[in-house]
Amino acid sequence: MASAKSKSIKKRISIILLLVVVGIAVKLFFFRKPFYYAGTVETTKVDISARVTSVIALLNFKEGDHVTKNQLLMQLSCEDYKLANLITTQDFIRTERLYKQGSQSKEIFDQMKNRKDDSDLKISWCNITSPLDGIALNKYHEAGEMVTPGTRLLTLGNLKKDIYAYIYIPQNLINKILIGKKLTGYLPESNMQAFEGTVTQVGEEAEFTPKNVQTREERTRLVYAIKISFINPDEVLKPGMTIEVKIDEEK
Repeated sequence: MASAKSKSIKKRISIILLLVVVGIAVKLFFFRKPFYYAGTVETTKVDISARVTSVIALLNFKEGDHVTKNQLLMQLSCEDYKLANLITTQDFIRTERLYKQGSQSKEIFDQMKNRKDDSDLKISWCNITSPLDGIALNKYHEAGEMVTPGTRLLTLGNLKKDIYAYIYIPQNLINKILIGKKLTGYLPESNMQAFEGTVTQVGEEAEFTPKNVQTREERTRLVYAIKISFINPDEVLKPGMTIEVKIDEEK
């Protein structure tokens, strides 16, 4: 009798344990926690380079300054170009007068006009202005330094309107992530401050996880690149920060 009772208790315990396990499995299946995918914050960087050989005469900005489109950022002395422009302008004025009087050919007049236009263009290159509203990210030279054509002078970016990150997701999620989908990014080092984001690009082909991912195992996985653009009105997000994007991996 005792043996039968003991077997009955064990059976009930087994059933209860089975129900608990099944319950946990069902909960995990239908109520999966969101997974966070990490990416590095980026912005489109605009490099501005010198177009003439000259000395930097004036710097009108510091790194981190906000700048506006067409704002004067840097001025080159351009003494040789200014002298050449003065001579070219005088020659053009004289040639133009003779041409109007009928004493100079149109061919010579056109040549002098082209020379003056070319000289004026070089003078305009002596004033370095901003092509956009944004922020000065980097400054590479100081006043008094000599620069030559192609020398990088500064780098600009727009952290309010052009800030984004790439995350890399597995194949089983690619059909859930469409262009225009709203996702939320969080800054781990800023108490998980949230930023609204929108998917603006979805990779069409699988690729290996980038080398900057920490573990070798993760780097050998095939994933899809997802570009997420964020709203960043206060410029809290800055290039190089790590942002974690929440994706609900529901069935």
